[in-house]
Amino acid sequence: MANGQHDTIAYRLSQILIKLNQAEKLDPEDLAQEFGVHVRTIQRDLRVRLAYLPLTKIQGRYQLSPAYLGKLNYNDIERFAALAGVKGLFPSLSAESLRSIFDKAIAVPWLVKGHHYEDLSESQPIFRQLEAAVMESRLLDFEMAVAGVPKAYKAVAPYRLLNLKGIWYLAAVDQGKYKTFGIGKMLHVLVTESSFHKDPALEITIAKQEGAWHSEDSHEVMLSVAAPVASYFKRRQLVPNQIVKLESSDGSLQISTTVGHPTQILPIIRYWLPHIRIVNPAPWQESLERELEEYLAACRECRTK
Repeated sequence: MANGQHDTIAYRLSQILIKLNQAEKLDPEDLAQEFGVHVRTIQRDLRVRLAYLPLTKIQGRYQLSPAYLGKLNYNDIERFAALAGVKGLFPSLSAESLRSIFDKAIAVPWLVKGHHYEDLSESQPIFRQLEAAVMESRLLDFEMAVAGVPKAYKAVAPYRLLNLKGIWYLAAVDQGKYKTFGIGKMLHVLVTESSFHKDPALEITIAKQEGAWHSEDSHEVMLSVAAPVASYFKRRQLVPNQIVKLESSDGSLQISTTVGHPTQILPIIRYWLPHIRIVNPAPWQESLERELEEYLAACRECRTK
């Protein structure tokens, strides 16, 4: 689903939720005319995307059960509309799970940043276990494949399930250190009976996180972006925690970013070569140049064979 399409759906669903929350009785044909879509689209909104809502249909009009009227605030509406519009992102997000969240009025365990998604259909049981552990603040024991070899983790405190650029991760604390674990690599998960208390400061850090890498010793990186591609960096954030520090008269940019590991930013820099370079830390630029020199040498060697 394209980002613009999702935005349109989320907006339409949020408006429908507002109307329902205000005790309006909704006629699908009237809604179709209001939003400029086919009536079948509205029917799908009400019957599929918003299937988790306790709706009743009387004389062709839909309304919210009286017990729920006025219970949703703006943040609730925005959250449920977004979830209903992007169900494909969540391997176990069914009408039943959405209804459970709606009924309990609890915070969702997911944080999504990106538009495409990893297929975790074969890992749905593990995903559901992780959801429960996050929502109930219970410690986890699990195994995951590391370089093809199972590695065991014990008493891990789960904070959030993150979807970063389409890949699912578990944000958690392991032996006092914050880490992210690729859910697709998990082999076995056990939700223990032991509970823990989440650190509010860490929850804020996770909410602001823009990449899977995290370190308590974050690195500030200064980049120089050439004029031919500067407009792309001005239009949107292309590197984690991007800040435009300086725009020169020639159109080039000085951009700062904060990352937890070189791997978080080097693939992006390689993509934008030769229009970008690392100003600081200098050793990172030197390492990148050595890597490029080795690559070019290997290419020349291949041509001579």
